[in-house]
Amino acid sequence: MTSQKEPQEGLSAPAKVTGPSSWSRVSCPCCISSHIEPLVLIQLAENIQPITKQWIMSVISAPVKAGGAQLLVHPGEDMKGDMIVVAAPRCTLLRVTEDLGLCKTYQDGNMTAFSFEDRDNFCNIDDMQQFLTLAERQYIVKHELDSMRAREDQRIPGIPAPKGKLKARESILQKLEKAGVIRNITPLHKQKLLSALGKQWYSHKSLWGQPLGTNTHTGCVSISYLKNFNAPAPPKDDDDTPSVSSYMVQAVFSMLWSTVFMELWKRRSAALSYRWGTFNLAEQFQEPRPGFHGELGTNPVTGRLEPLFPEWKRRLRIGLVSVPVVGVFLGLVVMGMAGFYFFERLISNWHKASGSYFTAVLLYLPSIAHIVYTNVLGNIYRNVALKLTEAENHREESSFDYHHTTKVLVFTFFNNFAVLFHIAFFKEDMPLLRKRLSSLLIVTQVVNQFTEVVVPFLVDRFLTSADRNLKEDDPEVDHLQAQGSLPAFPGLFAEYIELLVQFGYLSLFSCVYPLTAPLLLLNNLTEIRTDAYKLCKLFNKPFSAPVANMGVWQTAFEVLSFISVMSNCWLLLLSPRVKDLTEDAGLSSSKVLVIAVIVEHALIMVKMILAFMIPDEPDWVRIKREQIEYHSMQALKKQVTLATNVNC
Repeated sequence: MTSQKEPQEGLSAPAKVTGPSSWSRVSCPCCISSHIEPLVLIQLAENIQPITKQWIMSVISAPVKAGGAQLLVHPGEDMKGDMIVVAAPRCTLLRVTEDLGLCKTYQDGNMTAFSFEDRDNFCNIDDMQQFLTLAERQYIVKHELDSMRAREDQRIPGIPAPKGKLKARESILQKLEKAGVIRNITPLHKQKLLSALGKQWYSHKSLWGQPLGTNTHTGCVSISYLKNFNAPAPPKDDDDTPSVSSYMVQAVFSMLWSTVFMELWKRRSAALSYRWGTFNLAEQFQEPRPGFHGELGTNPVTGRLEPLFPEWKRRLRIGLVSVPVVGVFLGLVVMGMAGFYFFERLISNWHKASGSYFTAVLLYLPSIAHIVYTNVLGNIYRNVALKLTEAENHREESSFDYHHTTKVLVFTFFNNFAVLFHIAFFKEDMPLLRKRLSSLLIVTQVVNQFTEVVVPFLVDRFLTSADRNLKEDDPEVDHLQAQGSLPAFPGLFAEYIELLVQFGYLSLFSCVYPLTAPLLLLNNLTEIRTDAYKLCKLFNKPFSAPVANMGVWQTAFEVLSFISVMSNCWLLLLSPRVKDLTEDAGLSSSKVLVIAVIVEHALIMVKMILAFMIPDEPDWVRIKREQIEYHSMQALKKQVTLATNVNC
């Protein structure tokens, strides 16, 4: 690295970028360092004008009060190039750490909400690479880039109007992305560390356990989920029809398993959020998210000048636009379900008439066609749900994610489970339900294994990766360009949806089709490693936003867990053996219904008692959290006392 006290000629000492350009300077003496760590790469349009690139660099390096990000920038190879490399000075990293509400290790060894004024009492405060993880440092840079806003109406140099016209308080980064000036923003990785992570993550021989200490992205949620998939299958009688006892054992086990799993995951989540210092995040009083827009005004809470948008307008858009559009897509799900029943009946009659092997194979065709239809409809709906949420104009990122995720979850539940519930509880056709579940699981696994295993293997084997032929002593600019040329990681949203659907299949209907558990286990054992392989080899490293918990996903899993109690009770009631027993006992349908309702409510009570008995967080985490709250109150009292004494 180069010193900021002298002209800076490159990105790093061992591998310099050619050209006379240098890192931007810092005004704070404590931020002057002989080592500058490149954190983020900004890729610009190929035909970018030098005056536009210079303006972008000046804005990024400008103080926050002037609308900048107060970061360090380097033009890459030269001012005519299409890249900007971004680093962060020490004071910016510490200031944003406090703004985000991250907790760090205090001198007494406990995790404490970081305070810039009390920074000298935190461990590793003089070494940013020890104090903050690489993911945290890169997210801070992205956070500051997103926070850049124009202080007044102005025009971007070199960009013609209206694309180049900036309004007061408009997000600069989002404007540059919409204008096509910025093509991509990529967190830079260190190849040696990434290779070591890959060997530890997808090459190890152990079936269980993942490197959570090394790889802290939220995709590791799937690991704890996977460990609980190996549910035992119920015993069967000689005629291949599950016995009453096996139905009861599987139904009760599904209820207990889903409850214990969710409670233990909440405890695990609380422990991880404390370990990573993310359980005290603050967002409500931060700058609005980049996509938020409205009339410029003074925030009545913070007193800052920012875009304001009335809550009644947002609710109006939700009620008059979002809800009807979601209803239309749910109607398309019903139409697809009706088409499935029509062709199912048509081919069944054809098979009964002919009885050939050909028509026997065709019996699965309606299920396969409906699966393809639901997947295509789901992909279209996800894009529509994103557009609807953007139109609702939410101020905070968490609110945006909540409403977006809720829309997708409602549709996903209806799209994936409506036909199964209809077959089970309206048609009462258990053989058709088993056939439908087997088609879903087998087709889904075939598609997933092809896309998750075969395609990545072919891409890596026959299409040369961007950095395959690079050597360590090659120019740094070549390594940066190689990283920037990799495709963007598609995100974890689809992965979470997949896990939620799998959780539903296992908890709702596994007593009907016991092979659900081993099939899902086999699928996820493979997919864990293929996802890791793609992250480490085939895609750009994603930004890792700190989160305190699973958010709305937690609610979605818990709702499915409650529904599983009712589902398993009624599936037990509809099983042929139970029907025969009730008929032999001379019980009327009304008595059977009453007994079923009583059993269902009893199981729900057991589930609620079990959930109550298992605390959401371990005692040591609760004590640590309360200690942080207490110390924060004491610190606030001291500040008030000092302010009072000064005024007196």
